[in-house]
Amino acid sequence: MSEELVKSVQDMLNEEKWTRAAISNYSKNHFIELAGIVTNAQKENCIDAVKAICDEHLSHTKNSIIGLYLSGMLGLKKRTLDNSPLVTLVNIFIDNKKMNIVTYLCESILAEDESNKFALHTLAECYREEGNDKVWEIYETIVRLDYEEADIAKTLAEKAESESNMEDAVDYYKKALTRYVNKRQVNQVKEMWTKLVSLVPEEIDYFYMVQRKIAKNISDEKSSAMMQELYNYYKDNKKWDTAIDILKLILSIDEKDSWARKEITDCFRGKYAGHSQLEDYIKISNLTQGWRNVFEAIADFEKHIAFDAKNFVFHRSWGVGVIRKVEGEKITINFGKKNGVHDMSLKMAVSALQPLAKDHIWVLKATKNKDELVKMVKDDKLNTLKLIIKSFDNNCDFKRIKAELVPSILSPSEWTGWSTSARKLLENDSSFGVSPDDISMYTVRDRAISQEEKLSNEFKAQKNFFSKIDILMKFAEMDTESDLFADMFAYFTNLLKSTTNVTEQTLASYLVVRRIVLQYPHLNPGIDLNIFSQMYSKIDSPSEMYSELKDTKNTSLRKDFLTCIKMLPDWADIYIQLFPTVLQQDMLTTLIASGNVDKVKKLAINAFERYRDYREAAVYFFKECRDEDWFKETGISYEKQMIVLIHIMDLAYREIANHCDTTENRKIIRQIQILLFKDKTLLNYILEHDKDTITKLYTLVDDIHDLDPTITVTMRNGILEKYPDFKFHGTEEKVVTPKGLIVTSKMFDIKKALLDNILKVEIPQNSKEIGDALALGDLRENAEYKAAKEKQHQLNVTAARLTDEIGRAQIFDPTTVTTARVSFGTTVTMLNLLENKTEEYTILGPWESDPDNNIISYMSPLGNAILNSKTGDKLDFEINDIKRSYEVKEIRIAK
Repeated sequence: MSEELVKSVQDMLNEEKWTRAAISNYSKNHFIELAGIVTNAQKENCIDAVKAICDEHLSHTKNSIIGLYLSGMLGLKKRTLDNSPLVTLVNIFIDNKKMNIVTYLCESILAEDESNKFALHTLAECYREEGNDKVWEIYETIVRLDYEEADIAKTLAEKAESESNMEDAVDYYKKALTRYVNKRQVNQVKEMWTKLVSLVPEEIDYFYMVQRKIAKNISDEKSSAMMQELYNYYKDNKKWDTAIDILKLILSIDEKDSWARKEITDCFRGKYAGHSQLEDYIKISNLTQGWRNVFEAIADFEKHIAFDAKNFVFHRSWGVGVIRKVEGEKITINFGKKNGVHDMSLKMAVSALQPLAKDHIWVLKATKNKDELVKMVKDDKLNTLKLIIKSFDNNCDFKRIKAELVPSILSPSEWTGWSTSARKLLENDSSFGVSPDDISMYTVRDRAISQEEKLSNEFKAQKNFFSKIDILMKFAEMDTESDLFADMFAYFTNLLKSTTNVTEQTLASYLVVRRIVLQYPHLNPGIDLNIFSQMYSKIDSPSEMYSELKDTKNTSLRKDFLTCIKMLPDWADIYIQLFPTVLQQDMLTTLIASGNVDKVKKLAINAFERYRDYREAAVYFFKECRDEDWFKETGISYEKQMIVLIHIMDLAYREIANHCDTTENRKIIRQIQILLFKDKTLLNYILEHDKDTITKLYTLVDDIHDLDPTITVTMRNGILEKYPDFKFHGTEEKVVTPKGLIVTSKMFDIKKALLDNILKVEIPQNSKEIGDALALGDLRENAEYKAAKEKQHQLNVTAARLTDEIGRAQIFDPTTVTTARVSFGTTVTMLNLLENKTEEYTILGPWESDPDNNIISYMSPLGNAILNSKTGDKLDFEINDIKRSYEVKEIRIAK
């Protein structure tokens, strides 16, 4: 059937070539017929074949109507980026004034690709000339999809304004302004700026954002001129702080701007109209004198103007004070009962004091009682955050917030819950923003901004590349049609303009752009998504690249990377290569399901043979795959698997001792210890086999130098339970390693509490006692001081000893006690052969030792002498030159 369709298309092309039908003869019905061929080609799965013969035909008959239509529409079906055949076709009919066919063709194109910019613009022009009201709907679509279209955005804004739809009008005017700035069309920028100043002058953050764009894309001078226009609104409405900020921005562009200097002086006069020293401070700072650097003059004035009666200040030694009076060059400040009243010169005050606002957190802490502050902080987190941030020049990080609240107002435990809620407010409340230079620094906005603007600002301030991706994806969930989103998206598409050198940022940009374009095809700026194969060929180490990609809260770049690899012809080999790094069951499942089970088996065998290079993979296979049928077919014995894990653990301990990859090695050790020892997997295995197997595997474990001694104790006791006469070799008969200090959990808690009390209670109390003794003077005859110092020495010695012992302590697991031999946790009954009497001893550790009650340490001379003996053993030894002779009668578990 498909062959017949291909042949019929070939016949149509040949017929068109020989008959050469005039353009005037084509009607809408001709294209409806051709549309049926496109539908049939898709149904019969021969799009490529039909398109190929059309493309070949166009190579020598470039204006073939049939060829252009079929090639173009079939290209849309395939989602190709090249729509040049359709552009040529539509232009042919435009040139021949066949506008009804032009309209039909554009509508047909948009039915397949609603974001086709050429079809949208052409159809809009057709509707406009017809006077068709559908043009407005098309205009809206164009502005939504084409981030470069400014004139139509302006047209839509004017229409909305004429209809009193001010919300849409402002939105479209903003779009037009941003796009004119990007196009560097100065006159249109000025027109849109003026319009928006008249409509929404209060949106100061928006105007600052556009000012930065104008400065970057056009010039600093033009941005300054725009801000002058906005300044007039704030001056006329006596909003002095914002007016002053605008003038400071203008002066930062040209500090010799005499107009701005005069205006900022006038604004200061307006802001501080009631200040008793206003004109004196303007004169002292030389604010009106052009010879002095304007920013030095402003800083000088702002320091001086803060010094007026009833204002607050801060001194680094005396704390917060309130100015009682200012008389000429003398200032009188009250620093409270503790530090009293001080006079100082105005010059000294400017250099030594920090002016504080009445609602500064330090002022509140100095003037309110703690109960009031606690209630305020707990009941009103939002305003507390605003108050603290504004206290520090409206630029404050979370560490500073904590420092102001803990422990002076909130306890550490209260802070934990409070801070969680506070972070959510800072992240989600639109009245908070971040510094454009440092995302960790929070600011308070006078006007709440949209979540989109908030994210856009965070994106610009964020320095971490992968965190930028996270912000973009979070934005995409809300709105992909915003110009703010377009700017963020362009950051990543620009990185793909050159793929000569593929870094983790280049690859991540491709993965992000691909994910977004697959979901929103109209956002594709013309990037070929099929370039992955080319990019991958330039990656030196796929494993390192995978590790360098960082997943975030809203992205899964690593998963996307693996998805793209699966499009490559040799994907299975790449998956095998990557698996020791990725370690995901999905990869194995995919490989096995696609008939690559032999490659997976070989990978597993290789992991255990070359475990030094593939230690994580070997651990993974043991943990996740050892019961799988395919793994059993590898022939890797269970014993070999466990031996390899023991070797890996030994290797990890050795590397830790050499300070190599400590974190990763500790992680591997924890995994293996859980696999082999938590449920006694290794012990159960060796007890099911002969003594040679026990000796071999136990020796491997016991040879691991830094292994937790309780593990070997547990294994030894388990072996002795089944084989009481089992002979351990060499030093294996020792119950503990010299480095370990076996203790009971109860005594461990007691010692830890003792140390904690010394460090947190007794030592601070002793320090206070020393301080009090020092205050008495004359240390030579000061008995209190000497006693306190002696106690300090004793406390320090005790604390050091306890710290060392606790650090070496290994908590004994009572479930591992065995009565096969005398060991920790057992009570032994012995016959004293020299005195013919029975003696009983309980073996514990040095912390639990109580000789008066026959509890002895396994480390004591007697304990060490009888350790590891069995029932019936006769023991002869000397302690302190005294001969001892015993026969072991009974061994039982200590109570």
